[in-house]
Amino acid sequence: MSGFFDEQEFIDEAIASIKEQIPAPGKAIIACSGGVDSMVTATLASKAIGDRLLAVYVDSGLMRKGETEEVEAMMKHMGINYAVARAADEYFGALKGVTDPEQKRKIIGEKFIRVFERYAKNFGATHLLQGTIAPDWIESGDGVRDTIKSHHNVGGLPKDMNMSLVEPLRDLYKDEVRAVARKLGVEASERQPFPGPALAIRCLGEVTPEKVEIVRNACFIVEDEIMKSVGSGEAVRPWQYFAVLLPTRSVGVQGDRRAYGYTVAVRAVDSVDGMTANFSSLPIALLRRISSRITDEMKSQVNRVVYDITSKPPATIEWE
Repeated sequence: MSGFFDEQEFIDEAIASIKEQIPAPGKAIIACSGGVDSMVTATLASKAIGDRLLAVYVDSGLMRKGETEEVEAMMKHMGINYAVARAADEYFGALKGVTDPEQKRKIIGEKFIRVFERYAKNFGATHLLQGTIAPDWIESGDGVRDTIKSHHNVGGLPKDMNMSLVEPLRDLYKDEVRAVARKLGVEASERQPFPGPALAIRCLGEVTPEKVEIVRNACFIVEDEIMKSVGSGEAVRPWQYFAVLLPTRSVGVQGDRRAYGYTVAVRAVDSVDGMTANFSSLPIALLRRISSRITDEMKSQVNRVVYDITSKPPATIEWE
């Protein structure tokens, strides 16, 4: 965090600004993924306008294992008015045959809005709250900056959206958002970042329910083994860590038989604000356990595990 950042001052100003931007009887809706950005935004808005806010968690079929239950518990704990939208079939239908990562992000961004518009109409919402932070709009580009990758909450917003946009975290970086979360008592304060397009951009190539289930299980194993290692003192917790499913298959061996399975890449990075990152030097014993567990538990699907040792730049943290 650069310079002095007063969390309480920011909280007071953000609440006042939200009240001013969404005066009574106006109502607002927010997509709440359970990540620190959306949870902080929802908490600030809930404090500002109470039940005139509806936080919608979209079960897109692209979330991590146990995500829905965890997010519901967090929103209940913070006293936020919320609803759960079940939309997996819509997302998989819209993504069928799509392989280009920018197209994926834009499709997900538009689907994200269309799902909310239905809830917004029923709720009578006039405003859309988003947990957009500085790296989101910087990486998404504009007329001056190049587009590194479109973020679903920036590049995917349709021009005919019928709600006014409110982004209270727009000028903050991730370390500052975490500081605000701690001050507010938000449980997600230390939760590792999770991309808005979710597992769709950790499944390279076409997104299918089968492939998402593979990467969901692989991500769970990576997170589980790293947290066990951190708990035992073997490793230091990385800033972000996950698995990526590559779109090609390679030859392997299962027992004494030829196998033809997918490759999973493990990614772990250390960063402060997400703008730059170094790959994490995870202990080799930990990597061995992750590899063995992925190939043992998904032996019919995955036969190769690799570790990504690329920093940002030249790579981005997510693969797409």
